Amino acid sequence: MAVTTASEVIPTGNAYDKYGTSNPIERRMMAGFFDAFDGFVAKSNPSSVLEVGAGEGSIARRLLERNPDLGITILDLPDPELASHWAGLEVAQVQGSVEELPFPDRSMDLILAIEVLEHVVHPEVALAEIARVADREVILSVPREPIWRIGNLARGRYLSDLGNTPGHIQHWSKHTFAALVGRHFEVLSVAAPLPWTMIHARRLER
Repeated sequence: MAVTTASEVIPTGNAYDKYGTSNPIERRMMAGFFDAFDGFVAKSNPSSVLEVGAGEGSIARRLLERNPDLGITILDLPDPELASHWAGLEVAQVQGSVEELPFPDRSMDLILAIEVLEHVVHPEVALAEIARVADREVILSVPREPIWRIGNLARGRYLSDLGNTPGHIQHWSKHTFAALVGRHFEVLSVAAPLPWTMIHARRLER
């Protein structure tokens, strides 16, 4: 199967800066998101982390604040403006596609794909690549449909697209996303911090 990336049609970075929001309701939602995320990272206890689709680097900064000695590599599509946000971030920085990862097999303890797979043209290809590079575990999160769209509409966002965030080309419920991930990994835990699905999973030994 030929790999077709979305670099020419899918925007890089965040359409909306949920990490830096000052809205009290959104901040409470993000607190639930990070409670689940931090708990999964603590259970994994990695020494090396690859974050694919790192965006502006918010997740990598959070990890470094909690563990400055953690070996982190971040990857996103080639975009000079996006890469400028990585200045001063003391991590290995790589430009490339999650559908064709430039890393050896089983080279990273933990791989993160946080709010990434909904942007990917071929999520099965991306998950196969993540499974190839992961030595132990993964943490994956996506918006939970249709709750995500309803929330956008309630806040008056993306009305002409019926609440769909720009660049979201894949849409999953909690159960359909867990089923997708389960084809590539052993699912350990599924969290549902509103309005996301977050999965902690382990490499399958075939």
